[in-house]
Amino acid sequence: MPSVRVPRPRRYLTCEPRHFAVSYAINPWMRLDEPVDTALAHAQWESLVRAYRGLGHTVDTVQPVAGLPDMVFAANAALVLEGKVFGSRFHAAQRQPEAGVYAAWFKEAGYETHIPDAVCEGEGDFVPVGGLVLAGTGFRTTVAAHQEAQEFFGVPTVGLRLVDPYFYHLDTALFALDDENVAYYPGAFSPGSRGVLERLFPQALIASREDAMAFGLNSVSDGRHVIVAPEAVGLIGQLARDGYVPVPVDLSEFHKAGGGAKCCTQEIRG
Repeated sequence: MPSVRVPRPRRYLTCEPRHFAVSYAINPWMRLDEPVDTALAHAQWESLVRAYRGLGHTVDTVQPVAGLPDMVFAANAALVLEGKVFGSRFHAAQRQPEAGVYAAWFKEAGYETHIPDAVCEGEGDFVPVGGLVLAGTGFRTTVAAHQEAQEFFGVPTVGLRLVDPYFYHLDTALFALDDENVAYYPGAFSPGSRGVLERLFPQALIASREDAMAFGLNSVSDGRHVIVAPEAVGLIGQLARDGYVPVPVDLSEFHKAGGGAKCCTQEIRG
């Protein structure tokens, strides 16, 4: 019998995709010859917000800014733990102005906010789980940012090296199922990092490359319900067998820019 999974109410920050487009290429998913259907993208984003609210979660929004098409990917803006905000310093010049917009939102909302010195892309590369912060590096966020975050939060960070450019952020290759366990795709990580994950999470859910490439691991879990890409059929079956409730939400337009549900979702903890 699978375990009984218990959801926990969450608070999420999102950004309406009013200006979303693929107007530059900074990861292997982005193709300038494949236009975005802006109306469909907006409808898909609205379905994500409805899903969160339907599950009893709180959803806040930050005002989108013209000329910042990737601002919809709110997860990259910060890591929020215990009411403290560790902001972002984006690798790509095209995204760097986003950091200040999000930092201003958090400061206005009354949060202690730190702007890192090192290159750091928020929850794109930081995943809190099991009293640790799993911290990705290899393509965007630097090891120096891992150290800076540990000093800011006083929470141990565990560095994980990403080696496949299709999984350029940690949140494309791994997500927290609950407060103690994760799902991940081993092929996204260096051998040593795979060993770390095996040691820390012996009961982890292991995803196939096919499901990972379908953005199945760019998922959001409240501890029971998992917002997941409907194309990740194998992963959906695994989640159901393990006692989770998959909630498929189609965000295929955002895949064109290398993002999915988690990329569009910043969790505000505390």
